[in-house]
Amino acid sequence: MELHDLSPKPGSRKARKRVGRGESSGLGKTSGRGHKGQNARSGGGTPPWFEGGQMPLQRRLPKRGFTNVFKKKHAVVNVCSFKDLAPGSVVNAETIKAMNLAKGPALPIRLLAKGEIDKALSFEVDYASKAAVEKVEAAGGKVAIVTRKFRKGPKSKNPLP
Repeated sequence: MELHDLSPKPGSRKARKRVGRGESSGLGKTSGRGHKGQNARSGGGTPPWFEGGQMPLQRRLPKRGFTNVFKKKHAVVNVCSFKDLAPGSVVNAETIKAMNLAKGPALPIRLLAKGEIDKALSFEVDYASKAAVEKVEAAGGKVAIVTRKFRKGPKSKNPLP
């Protein structure tokens, strides 16, 4: 027996319904949809989440928490992310974007203290934690807090021109 000799077991494959092929096809006139009703119409039928008129699941479950629309988003970077840079390098928004450490377009950058740093690097970021500043200065570097302008509002992420 070869691969080209294989065939499905008889009766395991069923031919598809060829609807709309006339009266003598066995599915004539209404094409197997019955007479009138929601499912006989084009685009008819209920969506998969419809529960027959009972209270839907997403309305039965209790609401929890809330979404703060005024939440400020930040691109978080840690001091351990800059091990590959040469000592004395300047780390700013462009450098962080080039290293693919910041997600999202033009978010304020927040420097955190996770990990260790052993090189003297100069940071120019929007925010920095006290522990991160201490680690950078202990390694001989410095942290400058720069104030870049960002549009206000929950949906805007682009800087002002």
